[in-house]
Amino acid sequence: MSTNIYKAPVKGFLVTNSYLVNSKFSVIHQWFLESAKKLSIDLKGFTNSQIPIYLPGRREAAPEEISRRKDSRTGEADFVLFWDKDIRLARFLEDMGYRLYNSSQAIALSDDKSLTHLALSKAGIPMPETYVAPMTFDNIGYTNLDFLDEVEEVIGYPCVVKECFGSFGQQVYLARSREELTAITLSIGSKPMLFQEFIESSTGRDVRLQVVGDEVIASMYRYSDNGDFRANITAGGKMKPYEPAKEQIDLALLCCRTLGLDFAGVDILFGRDGEPLVCEVNSNAHFKNIYDCTGVNAADAILEHVLRQVKH
Repeated sequence: MSTNIYKAPVKGFLVTNSYLVNSKFSVIHQWFLESAKKLSIDLKGFTNSQIPIYLPGRREAAPEEISRRKDSRTGEADFVLFWDKDIRLARFLEDMGYRLYNSSQAIALSDDKSLTHLALSKAGIPMPETYVAPMTFDNIGYTNLDFLDEVEEVIGYPCVVKECFGSFGQQVYLARSREELTAITLSIGSKPMLFQEFIESSTGRDVRLQVVGDEVIASMYRYSDNGDFRANITAGGKMKPYEPAKEQIDLALLCCRTLGLDFAGVDILFGRDGEPLVCEVNSNAHFKNIYDCTGVNAADAILEHVLRQVKH
């Protein structure tokens, strides 16, 4: 879309993280700004450190004060494209009346893999068997590892171990024995983690579906030919365009509806009989790889979706 089909000007904010600064992420931010220009959207960029969270204290903020606070920080906008995982700031902006894409709740559910799988399981969405580690505290750690007995019993080996917060497959490990399981668990320490069934039929391969609105706009097949059980491109995987089956598309869309996401990257594994199993859902999926693979720029589709939502 090269021109704005709507009459009234639309203003928006793009919120990114101040401390995640490299070319891999800045190119995505630039694509959003370029897409906004094509759509005649006045999109202004802010980092999370440029919008301080100031709370009024012991009195309730009057509507006029909320309006003044908005003007003093950022000004008015029809929407916020929240390309960050600063959940506290996202909640703060929503409380000030801004409509966020994605919402704070959707980002929180997607960012924490244990919350993702809790929501997916409740909705009956197929996924690998999952065991969530009990919570401990930073200054205590795991004083015993008795729960690993049950992990062995219900998950078995090989066992996939994931930190609940992580990206690009960098916080995902594979344990082939109790010794390895214990070592990995202790190395992760008190950070939230989960244990998952290893889907042998999907070793080193999966599908990434890019969802915007209620549509899969692009998909790619990711595979590893270096022996890594992960298919992530950052972990050395390769990619090629992929035509998803209807069952895979329906599953990706159901995930996004379940989590309340306007857009996301959904990773799907291949079950024993080829049936799709949801691996992960990424609210702020880095889409440069899928662009390089398919030529589809998700920035255009995301802002077109937001524009439709704002106008209707």
